[in-house]
Amino acid sequence: MTDWRAVRRLVPEVLGALVRRYGHFDACEDAVQEALVAAAAQWPVQGWPENPRGWLVTVASRRLADQLRSDIARRRREEADALRTPPPADGEVHPDLDARGPTGDDTLTLLFLCCHPALTPPSQVALTLRAVGGLSTAEIARAFLVPEATMAQRISRAKQRIKAAGAGFELPPPAEQAERLGVVLHVVYLVFNEGYTATSGTRLVRAELTDEAIRLARELHRLVPGAGEVAGLLALMLLTDARRPARTAPDGSLVPLSDQDRTLWDAAAIAEGVALVTDTLSRGPLGSYQLEAAISAVHDEAPTAEATDWPQILALYTLLQRVAPNPTVTLNQAVAVAMVQGPTAGLAVLDTLSTDERISASHHLVSVRAHLLEMAGDHDVARAGYQEAARRTTSEPERRHLLTRAARLG
Repeated sequence: MTDWRAVRRLVPEVLGALVRRYGHFDACEDAVQEALVAAAAQWPVQGWPENPRGWLVTVASRRLADQLRSDIARRRREEADALRTPPPADGEVHPDLDARGPTGDDTLTLLFLCCHPALTPPSQVALTLRAVGGLSTAEIARAFLVPEATMAQRISRAKQRIKAAGAGFELPPPAEQAERLGVVLHVVYLVFNEGYTATSGTRLVRAELTDEAIRLARELHRLVPGAGEVAGLLALMLLTDARRPARTAPDGSLVPLSDQDRTLWDAAAIAEGVALVTDTLSRGPLGSYQLEAAISAVHDEAPTAEATDWPQILALYTLLQRVAPNPTVTLNQAVAVAMVQGPTAGLAVLDTLSTDERISASHHLVSVRAHLLEMAGDHDVARAGYQEAARRTTSEPERRHLLTRAARLG
């Protein structure tokens, strides 16, 4: 094992081993993070151990013992003490911690715990990335463009809320799992979306987040292969992420779907996503992730933008609007209506969102309206719309793209 992504896949095993033995999820999670920091500092210099999992378990258990002896140890910075932790002898593992539960069970248990209903969605995302994904507080803070101290407080509060709620390291009762699984999927979906189209900053894509979301979706699919929405979410992310190589120009600017070089798309990811969505659609009932994946599959299977089967996409959006109505679905449905019935019909659909406070202030609504106005030939109003959307977005690549569209109409 020489890949740090593989090391991060050990995090649920290591954390699960400690929590099953000691309890104290919050303290165990801090100890695992310190062990990861120690590994990052020592392994490149001293060589990788033959048993990476055993090394991490032993170092984390040592740090946990120190933490449990002192009320203030949990608040030390990760780097301060982890780098001073002596490495265990190769292969040395605490005897009480060597017996592991099924890896998948730990991953699923951790996901459910990090998505506890006592937490807010931002806290669920942050805690999932740290406890399950193995990302450090600094990495998560950079991904979401907030100060490290702010993210550390958010994670600390999340763990305290879980502790106050009395949540144990166990799967929720079967009666609660279906409802909680929906929350888990939503958190993974949020992680992917933030990675695929960053809401702010200079980068359009944060691959570390999209890759982690896909990894977590694979774990969920492996653990509950019969869950249609799990398969649908994995398919959706694979089919969407397959376009990533063609989505930005060499200067980092955004390339819209219609202009992308489709020979750059990841054919293997598309084939896997299409197979997943084809299988899950055949077994019903249908959920929103399955329908979104089906829409992505139609886009990905079109050899050119002109060959896209827009009537099929419109039919899928119409069904999605019945299954999971929300303003984002309506926004995308308006584009599909415009491609099938003309821009005037699409603009009429957009008008239904003008008083919806969930999206009325969003740059997405303004930019889509400008696009449909451009299709209709109203270039002056479209140009003003692109400029307004550029003022509203906090993403630099999107801002540059919108201003380019406006300038082209000038």
